[in-house]
Amino acid sequence: ECILSGIMSVNGKKVLHMDRNLYYGGESAAITPLQDLYKIFKIPGAPPASMGRGRDWNVDLIPKFLMANGQLIKMLLFTEVTHYLDFKVAEGSFVYKGGKIYKVPSTEAEALASSLMGLFEKHFTGHALALYRTDDYLDQPCCETINRIKLYSECLARYGKSPYLYPLYGLGELPQGFAQLSAIYGGTYMLNKPIEEIIMQNGKVIGVKSEGEIARSKQLICDPSYVIRVICILSHPIKNTNDTNSCQIIIPQNQVNWKSDIYVCMISAHNVAAQGKYIAISSTTVKTKAPEKEIRPVLELLEPIEQKFISISDLLVPKDLGTERQIFISRTYDATTHFEMTCDDIKDIYKRMTGSEFDFEEMKCKKNDICGED
Repeated sequence: ECILSGIMSVNGKKVLHMDRNLYYGGESAAITPLQDLYKIFKIPGAPPASMGRGRDWNVDLIPKFLMANGQLIKMLLFTEVTHYLDFKVAEGSFVYKGGKIYKVPSTEAEALASSLMGLFEKHFTGHALALYRTDDYLDQPCCETINRIKLYSECLARYGKSPYLYPLYGLGELPQGFAQLSAIYGGTYMLNKPIEEIIMQNGKVIGVKSEGEIARSKQLICDPSYVIRVICILSHPIKNTNDTNSCQIIIPQNQVNWKSDIYVCMISAHNVAAQGKYIAISSTTVKTKAPEKEIRPVLELLEPIEQKFISISDLLVPKDLGTERQIFISRTYDATTHFEMTCDDIKDIYKRMTGSEFDFEEMKCKKNDICGED
């Protein structure tokens, strides 16, 4: 929603962005101070002194990295929202096999030395490189898989260590960056603004009601919720990851006899945690009525856990295209640790709203904009 409000503002649309939360970004926010995270998850009491200063924490509500040559990076570059952000490369990507964690090779030497290949090669390629969540891709044409592996390779070639980037101070910097972009082009942001009613006329949206006031609009973008996620605070790096300060771990479904892959994002050295602390966030698509059992393999990998925050939400998709009512609803964030599917959704909503294909060139800064160019 924040990305679309920024892009629509650049394209000359009059945008009002209303968020019911006190912070930017909704489900993709980074929460600070740590006390606020305890309140959101209804953890009684205050964080212990061992957690350090509350303001040293910026804890993401969803686990995502950015593909170094992916669609979101292109959106950030074309809109020049990168002026508001600083990134660091995640130190590595790991995959779970036979009860152990192995590094996904990022160099020829690592590939030759890795024991991941052989019989495991098919699942390793599909899950750790093509980043599929299930084995359904094995029954599909190969073109999509080849394109996904090509993207992974291009992203890896950018920085060498891993294909993933992560912003300093957490993912909440992304929606704030696009909020600034929207504001520069005349957009208005309102935080802590509840939506009481969507006003319809002749089957189309004409506005929204909030705190007794009505804001008129021709089009409306809405957001849904999430799946299962577990945020864990650790006082140690994850075992068998070479003491890395930031990494991704993929647990393929066939390694734990489950229905979907389980993902872990671990971050420490990106100004998101107090010194000596680590944040590990896990997510997966819930398939049973015992979701905590589904993520048990992750919790065992992360032990000992100093504090954990668990939430379970519905995985939602819009029931219609939105073109008739002019109400466009985004999909729930999936369980993957990257934004590629999210960007596909953004491009789809853009096409349904404007009738035109999403074009990165149209996102380039206009004259006399944030760049100050003539």
